[in-house]
Amino acid sequence: MINNEEFQDEIGNNHISTNAKNPLREDAFDISDDEKIEKIKKHVHNILETLGMDLTDDSLKGTPNRVAKMFVKEIFGGLNPNKKPKASTFDNNYKYGEMLVEKNIIVYSTCEHHLLPIIGRAHVAYISNGTVIGLSKMNRIVEYYAKRPQVQERLTMQIVQELQVALGTEDVACVIDAKHLCVNSRGISDIESSTVTSEFGGKFKDAQTRREFLDYIKLETKF
Repeated sequence: MINNEEFQDEIGNNHISTNAKNPLREDAFDISDDEKIEKIKKHVHNILETLGMDLTDDSLKGTPNRVAKMFVKEIFGGLNPNKKPKASTFDNNYKYGEMLVEKNIIVYSTCEHHLLPIIGRAHVAYISNGTVIGLSKMNRIVEYYAKRPQVQERLTMQIVQELQVALGTEDVACVIDAKHLCVNSRGISDIESSTVTSEFGGKFKDAQTRREFLDYIKLETKF
């Protein structure tokens, strides 16, 4: 019979999500970023010390503080709702009624199972029903949801759901193709494989519309 620790390892090793939302405690923001950095710094110091590292060495002295600041201010900064980008939208006055695709948006995220990087590209599209969104806002939405401990399936869904709310339409799609260093650099250590996830809403559930979107992704960008 599998015990609880083995069950948890199985979930992590198989990259299974147990929650469609990022699992956050209700008191997640009861303390300031500076307080979080101080607490995390001590934990990182203890981890490195336990591993046998000499933290009096000039190269390692600042590592706990650097890691703590990186966690709070950078790679997990998307957990903080105050950092959510304002999704400014505008009336579609020029009556553009075809699909708009923003492709090859760089994704830097972190696997919540092993805290190792996820690196890839997101391709996002929508069909306006009277409202459009600034192109850079699409990139910022991807970045915001990527900067947290994630699973790729959840990230893909969150991007689509955020744009659906901002644009007031279900006609939004996202495809992410990414490498997971927890697969590439440990465990099976398969450096070639990547993971592709997709979420199609509204008109993108139609096979012809979906195919048009996927064909746009394949186009080579020349400039």
